[in-house]
Amino acid sequence: MTGAIAVTDDGAVRIIRMNRPEKKNALTLAMYAEMTRALREANQSDVIRCVVFAGAPGTFCAGNDIADFLGAALGGGLDPRPLEFMRELVRNERPLVAAVGGVAVGIGTTLLFHCDHVVAATDATFSTPFLKLGLIPELASTLLAPMRLGYARAFSLLAMGRPLSAAEAKDAGVVNSVVDATAVDAVALKAAHEIAALPPQALAVARRLMRNHRDEVAERIETEAGHFAKLLQSDEARAAFQAFFARKK
Repeated sequence: MTGAIAVTDDGAVRIIRMNRPEKKNALTLAMYAEMTRALREANQSDVIRCVVFAGAPGTFCAGNDIADFLGAALGGGLDPRPLEFMRELVRNERPLVAAVGGVAVGIGTTLLFHCDHVVAATDATFSTPFLKLGLIPELASTLLAPMRLGYARAFSLLAMGRPLSAAEAKDAGVVNSVVDATAVDAVALKAAHEIAALPPQALAVARRLMRNHRDEVAERIETEAGHFAKLLQSDEARAAFQAFFARKK
């Protein structure tokens, strides 16, 4: 399948590729819906045993499409499709691998806290500029980032919007390995096949035990979403979005 989300299967591995390079893979509502469908199908499949999230060459994901945020801020309300993707991600039982090259912004970074193995290019950068847009972080990152990075680094990333380099992300425990940009996809796919070859029942039990806070994660996603929806209607958010588009002109 081709388009803004390209879904392909390589044996027991499903690859969900964000494929909107002209917009640095900024996620539209339709892209969220397609990723939800692809992830749900993988989770119900008897064949697929691992899922890889990847981007176009040089770009993993620039976060949400700001035009969608602006529409919500100006009265459209928060569309349910991003939240549906987040819920599907938490319910997912298949191990998740990410192949990250170039920029990983917003959900491009918070998604990684839900992945089991992350391969990053040497040029990858990770940032979450939510507060600069008058919003808060999502996808349970307010819970998972302090658990993974420690509070000080999590506050720097999530609240202050200071980016992490690939090396810093590896040191913080977000990334497993850092490789040359040309090797990111191949190394991630190799890891995915290694995971897919493990005894599936034992793997499923081990993964559930290691992720034994899933109910808390699901609850945090809903709590964040409630605050996020209210903040989208705030004067702070409207001003931030309008300033963003003014800078782009």
